[in-house]
Formats: sequence, structure tokens, C-alpha cells
Amino acid sequence: MKIIKLLILFFVFTSCAAKTKQDNYLRHNVEKGETIYQIAKKYQVTPFDIFRLNPDAKNGVEVGTVLLIPKGSAGIKSNLETKNIIHEVKAKETLYSIARDYEVTVDQLQEWNAELLKDGLKKGQEIIVGKEQLPVDSYVEIQSTKNSVATFSHKVQPQETLYGISKKYDISIEDIVNQNPDAKEGLKVGSILTLKKKSEKTVTEVNNQAKFYTVKPKQTLYSLTKELNVTLDELTALNPDLLKDGLKEGMVLKLPNSTRVNTTVAPQITNNAIVSNPKKDTVVTKQKKLVSLTETINNKKKRNLVLLLPFNLGKVDPNTSLSKQALKDNPLLNLSLEFYSGAMMAIDSAKVLGLPVNVKILDVESSRTTSNIAKLISDNDFSKVDAVIGPFQNSHAEKTAEFLLKDSIPVISPLSKEVGMKLPNLYNAVPSEELMVKKLFDYFKQNNGNVVAVVSTKKGSTKEFLEARYPDVKFPSYTAKGSVDTDQLKMFLQKGKKNFVILESETTAQILGVTNFLKKLQVEYDIQLVVLKLYDTLDFEEIPMTNLTELKMLFPSTRREVQTDESNKFSNIYKKQNGTLPSNAAAKGFDVTFDTLLRICQDQGYSNSVKNEKTEYYENSFDYINYNGNIINNGIYLLYYDTDFSIKQAE
Repeated sequence: MKIIKLLILFFVFTSCAAKTKQDNYLRHNVEKGETIYQIAKKYQVTPFDIFRLNPDAKNGVEVGTVLLIPKGSAGIKSNLETKNIIHEVKAKETLYSIARDYEVTVDQLQEWNAELLKDGLKKGQEIIVGKEQLPVDSYVEIQSTKNSVATFSHKVQPQETLYGISKKYDISIEDIVNQNPDAKEGLKVGSILTLKKKSEKTVTEVNNQAKFYTVKPKQTLYSLTKELNVTLDELTALNPDLLKDGLKEGMVLKLPNSTRVNTTVAPQITNNAIVSNPKKDTVVTKQKKLVSLTETINNKKKRNLVLLLPFNLGKVDPNTSLSKQALKDNPLLNLSLEFYSGAMMAIDSAKVLGLPVNVKILDVESSRTTSNIAKLISDNDFSKVDAVIGPFQNSHAEKTAEFLLKDSIPVISPLSKEVGMKLPNLYNAVPSEELMVKKLFDYFKQNNGNVVAVVSTKKGSTKEFLEARYPDVKFPSYTAKGSVDTDQLKMFLQKGKKNFVILESETTAQILGVTNFLKKLQVEYDIQLVVLKLYDTLDFEEIPMTNLTELKMLFPSTRREVQTDESNKFSNIYKKQNGTLPSNAAAKGFDVTFDTLLRICQDQGYSNSVKNEKTEYYENSFDYINYNGNIINNGIYLLYYDTDFSIKQAE
């Protein structure tokens, strides 16, 4: 009977609301051949806008179907003037060069010309270059609070717990049990729970204009709070699905009435400064001493660490032994086990030091696009967690950091070089490739070097990147036969200066030809060969090792590579325990976990320790910096091959 009353009240409420809002929608009769995408484009709304008002449209639309279209996006114009420029693409122009000429970003060009650039940039093509400011789409929404229902129903899903449901709806377990006495005996899948609404979060009285905002590509919860001048609590109170599903492109968010869009670039909060509206790369560093954190441990307060590792045990056949072939067929499981083996050594080392840390390991069931992270966080109490390591895939680590942002829990992405969301609680433990290139160029500048780059024609994106970021680099051209113009290469070299020659090629013939040519010029010029990263072609037998050692080939690395007594000791202990030498993942598992354990056991906590102190372990160094709003490890080693066939660290 109670459920019937609820349904009656629900229909009264929705019909009342529909009547008051009807004037704010357009009606569209679906014609033959029309798709949701075409209709959305016609009215300048997103497909999500249409699905929100017409849920059945997700399954397709038929001719004659009447769809409600919000007027907000198409009917209300922004008071901000939009200025667009039409640019005709010229020969040899790239997105980098066009973006640089108009002082916009490549991402903006791609956003403004999403359809035009599907097949790439072409000569003669006309593209839009707009310096528009994004308004908040808004329309009037009047709700009757007199008929608001004080309770709602929840159907229990498989594996749901009272704790998970209480956290999901921000209701105490006691309130759930009071409303549903049978829940004391445990939850049954499919049973209906009656839950109290939190009036301050679910009932809103809107007599003015309620504002709505469509999420743009690459936006994050953190960037939205800055752009919209709202707190995370305000945003999630009006949009509770954010805590369950996370932020998605095209999603329509409800905003507080008083919201004003911040149309300037949000200042970047850095380690020791605030940098507003940076036009170039913003790197905030702080001279840090290399310290041993074992000397400043606070072992009186209990700490908690969670590891989110993608074992995907639900997908592993329990009847199959983990043979070498099984691991070969499941590289992610293999990687997880290797990282885990190193992490366990770090945890054992922490116990020896007397670190008061509880460690919990949770299995992340994930694919490239999906994961059970939201459920893991909902079903487990993270309120007293001091740090989280993982998951491995950066997009999953970002989602974890978003969920835990409210409680400022540090999330360490341990293995991915990808950098995306700018979140103040997300720490990228692996230096990005862009930072590694920057490390090289900082070294060139310190040594007053002359930089020449021989880049294969098949590596056009690398050349574009270097041209855009480092305009002083000289690029020798290619002859009609496709070989490097060695006369021009020699002309670019300078006497009395260190000449750093970058070589980016995928062919053994080109590598062999260029290195042989440079070796001959060493009598006249001071030359050092440089690669942006070690690539497989360098290992081919056709290329003599002496070509690389005599030119003292320089390269950036995230690993120390140079053996020390300490690293040998670690390798020996690991081999004794596991029967094999540690892989890169195992070493990373130890270093990241041990560094995190020590930092959360400092009086200043993890975040402040990261700001103030640099550390180094068996293979990895940790020197986190703020780079364009991302917190990234800048612990990069510059190494070179020496003539005695050893690897040394550049000074």
C-alpha cells in the first residue's frame, strides 16, 4: 500500500512539474532517416540532452516519434560575444603551427573543428579559429516542493551491502534499518528498501533560473569546481550520480542558482606559488635535498595504505594453475604479480623498521574502458586511508582520485606515463615522455649546446612537437632519394660548442649512415649523439655498439640503470625470495610502495613530504613537481654510453 501511495505522489509531482516546464521545450517529430545525432546537431544540443528528456530514445527512434528538445541550449544566447576566424590551411601547415600563430591550443582547434578534422588536416581546408568563451546553458525550472516525497525506494543489487548503500545515499545505516527492520537479518537481492531523502540535498526550491551545464571533453570535477565557482559538495549535492558514475562528456549538471562561470583561466595552485593564465609550460620546482625518510618516521600514529591492483581474479579460471603459459596469455596479471612481489618486499621492510601501517590490497576488475572502482570505494571504508597506490591504467587512477578528492586522499598512479586530469590528489609516479624531453633540453641549455635533430620522415609528429616547443632546433632536410642531406647536417654544426645531435629513426640504414658520418666529424667538432628514448632499432646487430659508445649516446631514463651496492643487495634478496632477478615492474613495486609507506609515516603527511623532499631507492628517484597543473615525478636520470661500454650518469 505504501508503494502505491508513493507511485501516486510521484505521478502527481511529475505531472505538475511537466506542466510548468512545458514551455521550455521544443517538440520534434522524427522524420524518415533521422538519427539522434542529426537531431542533436540540428538543435545545437548534445545527444545526452535528448536522452535525458526522452529515455526511450536510447533504444532508437521511429518515424513519427515526438521528442522533447530543451530550449536552453539552442534558444538562450550567451551574453558573451563569440568571435570566429576562418583560416585556410596552407601547404606544410600543421595544427601546431596554426595554434601557435593564433595563440590558441591544439586541443581547442580540434574541439572547434571536430567534424572537419576527422580525416586530418588538408591543404585548402577552411577551419574555424574561435576565441569563444563558454557560457552556462540555462533555463527556468519551477518545482513544487509541497508535493515532494520524503522517501524513495531502492532495489537491492547483487553484492550490495548496507555500508555501500548508506555511503551511496549519504544515509546512516541506523536510518536504513529503522525504515527497513528486515534489513537487520541481511539484504536480499531484489528486495525493496524504503529510504529517507535528505531534504537539504534532494528538495530544492527554485523560483528563479536554475542553471544547467553540459560537460565538455577532457573536463574534470576539479576543473569544473574552479571554472564554475562552486564547491565539490555543492556539485555532488545537486548531482548525486557524480559520486556513483563519475563525470562523463555530454552529461548535464545542475548548478546552484548563484553560479557564475569563471571565464578566465583558473589559477594553478602550485607547491609554492600561484601562477595565473600561463601561456607557456608552467613548471614549478623547488630545490629539494635528497633525504632518507627512515630517519624522521613517526611510529606512534597508525596509518593506512590501500593498493588497488588489477589481478582480475574473477576472470581467472580457478581450475587453471598459474603456469608460464597462463601468465604469457594474461600480461596484465603477470604485470600485477610482478608489481605485487616488489610491493610485498617493501611492506616487509616497513615492518622491520617498525612502521605502524595497515595495508589492504583490493582486486580491481577492469578493462581498458570499465572497472569496478566505484563499487570498491563504495563497499570499503576509505575515511581513514592515508594513501592509495593504483590502479595501473591512468584513466582508472584518475577516476579513483576523483572519487577520493573530497577527502583529499593521495592517489599514486604507479606505472603509467600518460598524464591527463589535473587533480590535486593525483600523483604520477612515472615521469611523462614530455618531461623526459624537457630534461634533455634543460641539460642542453646548461651546457650552452647547439642542437640539431635528424628526424625520420615517418616521425612527423616528433618533428612537429620539437618545432613547436624548441624553435631553436635545426633540422637537416632530405635529398630526392630520401637520405639525410649530410652537407646541410655538417653546416648546422658549430665549432667551439657542444653539438647535441638528436637521432629519431626507425631504420638501421639511416642510423648506421648518420652515426658513421658523425664519427668522422668528431675530429673537427665536439659531438654527442642523443636519442629521446631507447628504441628497439638501436639493438640491431647491423649497428656496431662502438658507433653509440664513441659518440657517447645520451638518453633520458626513469630508472637509474647504474648498478650500486644497494641495488645489487636488493636484486640478491629478491632473487633469493622469488627465484629470479627483479623485473622493472617488481622494482617499481618496491620503490613506489616503500616511498609511499615512508611518506605517510612522516609528521607532515604524504602531500607535504612530496612538496618538500626528494627520495631515491633501488632503481627510482621521486622528485614530484607541478607541471602545467599535473603533479608528476621529475626523478629522471640522464645517462650515456661510455667508451668502456658502461652506462654512466651525466653530470
